Amino acid sequence: MISVLKHLLTTSIAILVANNIMAQNCSLGQAPGSAFPVCGVSAFAQAEVPACNGKSLPVPCNDGVNYADLNAFWYSFTCYIAGPFIFSIDPLTESDDYDWQLFDVTGHTATDVYTDASLYVASNWSANPGITGTSATAASFTNCAGYTYPNFSKAPQLLQGHQYLLMVSHYTDYNQSGYDLSFDSATSVKITDPTIPNILSVEATCDGTQFKVKLNKKMKCSSLATDGSDFSILGPVKIIAAEGIGCNNSFEMDSVVLTLDRVIIPGYQTLIVKTGKDGNTVLDNCNVGIADSTGFDFRVYERQPTPFDTILPVSCRPKYIELAFNKNIRCNSIAPDGSDFYLTGTYPVSILSADGRCANDVTKVIKIELSQRLETAGVFRLNLKVGVDGNTLIDECSAETPVPESAGFEVKDTVSARYTYNLVENCRNDHIELFNNGGISIAQWSWSVDDTITSALQNPSFTFDSYGNKKVQLIVTNGFCTDTVSQLINFPHDTLIAAFNGPSLYCPNDIAIFKDSSKGNIIEWNWQFGNGRTSNLQVPPVQTYYTTQNEQLFPVSLAVRNTKDCYDTAIHYLKVTRSCYIAVPSAFTPNGDGNNDYLYPLNAYKATGLYFSIYNRHGQRIYETRDWTKKWNGTFNGQPQPAGVYVWMLQYKDEYGKDIFLRGTSVLLR
Repeated sequence: MISVLKHLLTTSIAILVANNIMAQNCSLGQAPGSAFPVCGVSAFAQAEVPACNGKSLPVPCNDGVNYADLNAFWYSFTCYIAGPFIFSIDPLTESDDYDWQLFDVTGHTATDVYTDASLYVASNWSANPGITGTSATAASFTNCAGYTYPNFSKAPQLLQGHQYLLMVSHYTDYNQSGYDLSFDSATSVKITDPTIPNILSVEATCDGTQFKVKLNKKMKCSSLATDGSDFSILGPVKIIAAEGIGCNNSFEMDSVVLTLDRVIIPGYQTLIVKTGKDGNTVLDNCNVGIADSTGFDFRVYERQPTPFDTILPVSCRPKYIELAFNKNIRCNSIAPDGSDFYLTGTYPVSILSADGRCANDVTKVIKIELSQRLETAGVFRLNLKVGVDGNTLIDECSAETPVPESAGFEVKDTVSARYTYNLVENCRNDHIELFNNGGISIAQWSWSVDDTITSALQNPSFTFDSYGNKKVQLIVTNGFCTDTVSQLINFPHDTLIAAFNGPSLYCPNDIAIFKDSSKGNIIEWNWQFGNGRTSNLQVPPVQTYYTTQNEQLFPVSLAVRNTKDCYDTAIHYLKVTRSCYIAVPSAFTPNGDGNNDYLYPLNAYKATGLYFSIYNRHGQRIYETRDWTKKWNGTFNGQPQPAGVYVWMLQYKDEYGKDIFLRGTSVLLR
């Protein structure tokens, strides 16, 4: 949707021209602050797109292209159900090039889209004409300028409760042909406000000639009958006009001012919603209206001073108190130093400042700053007095609230979820004891370990047979104050593995050296060498063994103990042989009597790289092996060989690495 070549040639010129020509008039909806409110279940049919100079947008494409909302329309919506955002833009002229970009503007002003790159969600600036949008099968959330990029981007995940702006730019500059914008059925549900339209509040103005009607959601300005026929009031008073607040620069409103034909009498009144002369009631963006004949009861107050109404619910450890009123208070009547108020109660606390949540220089809530946090239980009263500004509080109708006026509130003790613990390490498991003493008013303890194991006891204990870092969290509350503490506690795994190195073969006149290679916090070693000797040293003395006529296996063991009083044992077997002298018998008798039945090199325990071969009297090799324990049984190709003399050859490296070559004869006897 943006041609790279075109941009590279014209970007510099476009910026220069844009700074020097008179900006073209943009219509409503062509700027972020006047975006079209979206109803997900409706398609947007834009017959044409008025020319409108674009402003640069931050796009994650490092290609030197100036990305801008040229000839754009903007759309605003809120996500009510999280999920993928799938939509399409279908140009009315097939050869037109449309671009789009999506922003998450939650907590931001609409114009931040021009400067804050973190608001970026997804975009498609492909230079290819035709339908564009998002799909579940696309590969990337971002498609930059150029013909190599596809027209569809990957559908981003919308977050519940977040506000979004969608910019649709008509890059093709030789016509003003429009497009159709539509959403798939699943997306439509996600971005459609399910709130049923209704009235939220009604207030009479000071002179009693107008009502301020607050709606419970944004409604279409175009659905309001300006003659006031969408509303009526019981009694002789007639509504003669209606005006949507903010409709001069927006498509939607959430407040309406109704003008009356006379001053209304103080007392209880009922406002009735009805179908106006425009054929509908007030409609939301999906053309759902407030139900016909809906009544809303309200009170018109006499013109008298506004009393204290209520103190908003006090939080734990409050540093501020918020005082609410049923009528607007003039902000300039509030003494900034808080001298309009003083506090009495369980213990002394002074007031540092006061200010209102002001809009149009009036407020219904005053925020009062205290000199200290109220961390100890107590009962208090907030009292009104004449401040240093010479007055108490003055409402929007110029009536000053007289003294004395006061309102009470209560705070409870602060609680602490700080805890201590005692970790008892055992051999097979660890035991932890947890302790909290965060205040006598605590009514509930909620413990969790790794978000799974739980307890409601004040001082619980747990046993674990697994180790490593565990997240131990405590939440405490007394019904007023809540505190949470979470920390990682290491359950050390003291790995205990008994192991040692030593010879597996013992020849006459050798010495056996054994070395401990155990792991863990070891404090005790117990060696058993199988030769009748023992040792409790980590580095034991060298060992010797007696030899017999036959080979013998001696068990050598090492038992270790660690700081947790755990034990582990390793056992190896040492082969003790009567001889390690390598020799080949001069004769053998393969008759199966178990005595000299085979021909092989004897005692080649320490030989490496061994090769043994046997040849008949014709010089034919009839046997070979590289494993000295493999023995010739006097056959060749399964056939017994005749009695006689056979030549053998033996090669190997001895224990010192020296090459040895031997040659001899043996007699096969039958």
